[in-house]
Amino acid sequence: MSLDVSNSHHDSYSSSSLNRLILLYHDYRGRREVAMARDQLEVLNALDVAKTQLYHFTAIIIAGMGFFTDAYDLFCISLVTKLLGRIYYRVDGSATPGTLPPNVSAAVNGVAFCGTLSGQLFFGWLGDKMGRKKVYGMTLMVMVICSLASGLSFGHTAKSVMATLCFFRFWLGFGIGGDYPLSATIMSEYANKKTRGAFIAAVFAMQGFGILTGGIVTLIISSAFKNHFKAPPYSADHIGSTVPEADFVWRIILMFGAIPAALTYYWRMKMPETARYTALVAKNAKQAAQDMTRVLQVEIQEEQEKVEKITLKESNQFGLFSKEFVHRHGLHLLGTTTTWFVLDIAFYSQNLFQKDIFSAIGWIPKAATMNALEEVFKIARAQTLIALCGTVPGYWFTVALIDTIGRFTIQMMGFFFMMVFMLGLAIPYHHWTTPGNHIGFVVIYGLTFFFANFGPNSTTFIVPAEIFPARLRSTCHGISAAAGKAGAIVGSFGFLYAAQNKDKTKTDHGYPPGIGVRNALFVLAACNLLGLMFTFLVPESKGKSLEEMSGENEEEEKEHGNVDLSNKISTV
Repeated sequence: MSLDVSNSHHDSYSSSSLNRLILLYHDYRGRREVAMARDQLEVLNALDVAKTQLYHFTAIIIAGMGFFTDAYDLFCISLVTKLLGRIYYRVDGSATPGTLPPNVSAAVNGVAFCGTLSGQLFFGWLGDKMGRKKVYGMTLMVMVICSLASGLSFGHTAKSVMATLCFFRFWLGFGIGGDYPLSATIMSEYANKKTRGAFIAAVFAMQGFGILTGGIVTLIISSAFKNHFKAPPYSADHIGSTVPEADFVWRIILMFGAIPAALTYYWRMKMPETARYTALVAKNAKQAAQDMTRVLQVEIQEEQEKVEKITLKESNQFGLFSKEFVHRHGLHLLGTTTTWFVLDIAFYSQNLFQKDIFSAIGWIPKAATMNALEEVFKIARAQTLIALCGTVPGYWFTVALIDTIGRFTIQMMGFFFMMVFMLGLAIPYHHWTTPGNHIGFVVIYGLTFFFANFGPNSTTFIVPAEIFPARLRSTCHGISAAAGKAGAIVGSFGFLYAAQNKDKTKTDHGYPPGIGVRNALFVLAACNLLGLMFTFLVPESKGKSLEEMSGENEEEEKEHGNVDLSNKISTV
């Protein structure tokens, strides 16, 4: 009997201690938030708690149109590469239409990514040195000029046309590269903490509309030329199947990308610099208060003394290559770079080579049975269907749910289902290539795009803009994005060769045998598994202020909150 009383007393004591610890933890969290709010600048706190209003949507449209253009410019090239091969690399007497040689195809498809990688690193660094706004206009003008120049690629020989096309697409990519860190950083620094994820995701979701528009524009232009300039299929007339006017088609498609970028230039120049850059990096409290008073339409007090105090803290002095950065954010940067790298291997391999995959399963007819413009039309139709059914909806599911279920959950779920669906394509691959089963293949293929965009393709863009300090935010996002483009280069160059048939007699003209589409899909599934594992290095940023995530306001909390909590725990 006495034993039971003793146990009951012990259980009661343990329960009481646990309850006290829970209460202490909540007290600590409350003190921590109060301490951070007290140390936070009024202008930044106003941004964090601001209700969703017109300026948020204006910022989304201005930044989003840049991404619309980025996606259009990067992916429209895949719609016209078959046409370029027919026009410039026709072989007299060949049973199949001309195709771009392997080295030329790799260059045309991949050179923009090389430029993008360079632009992400350069403009990301410049955005932290000169300010987001100053650099933002530069990137847009580079994109407008190089979009036009790509379509005007000149020369009298195939080699000279391809060389000038690659030159201008490299610099087009360079401008596009700057848009990644700057758009993400600007949107994250303008947004409130409650819906920040949705706002950044909405900017990135414009990429889906860019891909979709690329397909629609190509459908319209190729259809118009096809109906006006009638031509027989290649098997009936090798030369007549490619009408001379087809050379205008690819040029118009590439040049169209300049229009949306040019339309938003004026509005980009009217945007004020973000308050976080002005206050925390430029250390100009007065300008930050004035800018946000105008944007938020509330009176905000300038706090120069507090700005000096915050920026002079030891926790806000370390640089990118310091031990302190490695200690605080090293694993975060490793997580954001590796997940973006492996994702883009899979994502860009699929996107750039949809036409090859659809041809391999027989969804697009054999090239010899079509004329040049008919082939462009059918490639564009397939890509538009995938974009409409899988790509675009995935982005907007992320916008709707990211601030509810969080970045971590969406990224894990996305990588997992991408892996599952790629295995679903690869394991019964021979089944999918038999007549009557192509629709099933396209549905599963579309679902991999859905979970890429309702998954890591969105979250890898969002998180680097939230977890690093203001003075390094654009740089770190640029590094993470550049790692992604390195993956895109691996995907666009590697998949081109890897997806070739194992049988040398069935490879595309000029290519060595590869591992085949089926084995290439297994490799992409493995990439998704790696991405899922590295996601554990990336912290959840849902509902937290940028300063809380980056640790820019944590000194106060360290000095007061942790000591109080440890003292109280020792007495429990």
